[in-house]
Amino acid sequence: MKSNSRILGSRKLALVSLVLVLSVVWLGLTGSRTLKDGSQKTKNDRFTTEFRLEDCTFLTQGSNPYFILEPGYQLVLEGVDDKALVRIVITVLDETETINLPDIGPIETRVVEEVETADGELVEISRNFFAICDKTNDVFYFGEDVDIFDPDGTVSHEGAWRAGEPDEDGLAEPGIIMPGTFLLGSRYYQEQAEGIAQDRAEHVEMGLEITVPAGEFSECVRVIETTPLEGGKSEKIYCAEVGLVIDDVFELVDYGFNIVP
Repeated sequence: MKSNSRILGSRKLALVSLVLVLSVVWLGLTGSRTLKDGSQKTKNDRFTTEFRLEDCTFLTQGSNPYFILEPGYQLVLEGVDDKALVRIVITVLDETETINLPDIGPIETRVVEEVETADGELVEISRNFFAICDKTNDVFYFGEDVDIFDPDGTVSHEGAWRAGEPDEDGLAEPGIIMPGTFLLGSRYYQEQAEGIAQDRAEHVEMGLEITVPAGEFSECVRVIETTPLEGGKSEKIYCAEVGLVIDDVFELVDYGFNIVP
């Protein structure tokens, strides 16, 4: 039998170990960002915000299992929204854009254009900036230019942001649009532009088989996206070697290289 002193010692050791574990968990769930005055703002919302970009050499083309970043590759999705037939054409352009990040320097990114129409009328064009980390195969998101064509004929730019440029609380930072390895339960920021664009992703399901107008696909995964800005939620399904197949009510109708002029 153990003596009382040995039992108390074991309990103290266990308590110390528990505190250390909880401290590590707390640090893992906490992110910080630099404010305009140079101070640090800490947030704890259980989504990863720090990605060690300094360890990466960024590539402007390539792919991981669920995201293809090769010039000419296209995805076409369609669905009915507010009684209108909406068509979304996503094209990896043969164009790059340089994003300047403090402490890291210029990063060349690939431009991915997304064109949305409703009943044939142009609704929105966005130019998204992505690059792949050579070490992890994570596809990072560095910002987007947005043109929204309003019914009154004006063009607005709501949601536009660039990493390294001012947001409402400091400087916007890159996020991840799709990790190189899909881990169930992962949570991370896709966009980190305070008060402008703050989409977050959570991996909720994998191993799915999906049928959409473009065909039958296996090895698919489900991602739930949320944002603290509006409190909304959307669901996306990606399939291996294809990419985005379902985006809420929109389903893939065609995909491949240079299929849409």
